[in-house]
Amino acid sequence: MNKIFTALVFIGVPLSVVGTFMHWSSILLFIIYCITIIALASFMGRATESLAVVAGPRIGGLLNATFGNAVELIISIFALKEGLIGVVLASLTGSVLGNLLLVAGLSFFVGGLKYKRQSFNVFDARHNSGLLMFGVIVAFVIPEIFTKTMTKNDTLNFSVGISIILITLYLAALFFKLVTHRGVYLTDDKNESRNHEEEPEWGTRKALIILALATLAVAYVSENLVHTFESVGEAFGWSELFIGVVIVAIVGNAAEHATAIIMAYKNKMDIAVEIAVGSTLQVAMFVAPLLVLLSLMFPVAMPLVFTLPELITMVTAALLMITISNDGETNWFEGATLLAAYFIMGIGFYLL
Repeated sequence: MNKIFTALVFIGVPLSVVGTFMHWSSILLFIIYCITIIALASFMGRATESLAVVAGPRIGGLLNATFGNAVELIISIFALKEGLIGVVLASLTGSVLGNLLLVAGLSFFVGGLKYKRQSFNVFDARHNSGLLMFGVIVAFVIPEIFTKTMTKNDTLNFSVGISIILITLYLAALFFKLVTHRGVYLTDDKNESRNHEEEPEWGTRKALIILALATLAVAYVSENLVHTFESVGEAFGWSELFIGVVIVAIVGNAAEHATAIIMAYKNKMDIAVEIAVGSTLQVAMFVAPLLVLLSLMFPVAMPLVFTLPELITMVTAALLMITISNDGETNWFEGATLLAAYFIMGIGFYLL
């Protein structure tokens, strides 16, 4: 599989450059861009997996989530530049749904087919549950309620205030997990010791160089991908909402999708869960508010206000994930439940 992705990178990147300058068909370019980004994301996933072996599951999961979300952040910034506010908000929704339902669901399902019962750090799960309640339910639902009677300018000011609070709390959460309470909540997990015995695929320096180069390549391809959205949407009858929730979210989170499933198959559930849930928290509490603040530099600013379908699906996904993960154990049926919820919501967004 790695050889296939390597070939796709060395073919896809030159084709993306040539196709852009030669003005090929938007649909053809859309397909080339998506495949290239997914292939580049696999390199990012392998690099962060190598770093995770050295740094441990928590930091490894955080690195994977960060660089995985970097792809979506880059796509969203270029979409903001083009004034595609609906696509950006929809992609944030899709990222939350994709991580909590698709990534976690596939991880639990694939890992559960090999192991009847898989466990992960229950203290991390409960800590993340509280942050999910705040980051997804409180921070996204409250603005929708209050902004009903606000002017456009007040709505934007309110969104900026919420964004600053979210980023501050997210940084405090990282400080809590990685500094003040690092090692306080540990479980006797045999996977942890096995983690330290495993040899990384790439050394630290090589992994960091590959991460940097892949991120630069993704930035270039993503900018061109955004320009194809309108033409592709008209050709296939896709709404702006569906493109953001499903297409951009899946392409933007390809690195996390692949790595989390591989980690679950290897019974490294601490890393798999940290990728799925940690990435969601990063999107809700860092990426989304950061985009709100960055949008102030563009002609059209983005308030942190979602549509009703987006809000209801995100809240449902968060509550379902909290219910399933709070016991620190999982199996294939729980994974199937998450996947079923994702497909139901995906059909709904397609038909909207």
